[in-house]
Amino acid sequence: MERGNRKSRIGVVVSNKMTKTVVVKVERRVADREYGKIVMRATKFKAHDEKQECKPGDKVRIVETRPTSKDKRWRVAETLKKAAEV
Repeated sequence: MERGNRKSRIGVVVSNKMTKTVVVKVERRVADREYGKIVMRATKFKAHDEKQECKPGDKVRIVETRPTSKDKRWRVAETLKKAAEV
């Protein structure tokens, strides 16, 4: 039995203050309705991070999943790039 294709987004971790949860900011480029100029729009998603290994600044891929809590419907699939250590 094949499941439907799950949505996937790439974004940057903004916060990891919650237990097993990270906030991921996903930016997209959209044409302005009136003038057509390309502008950046951002959306924040709360994603499940089971191993608690994501840090702010990490570039991650999140995938859609069944609801984990009131506002968590995504989980971290992989870390694409680690944040630079300062």
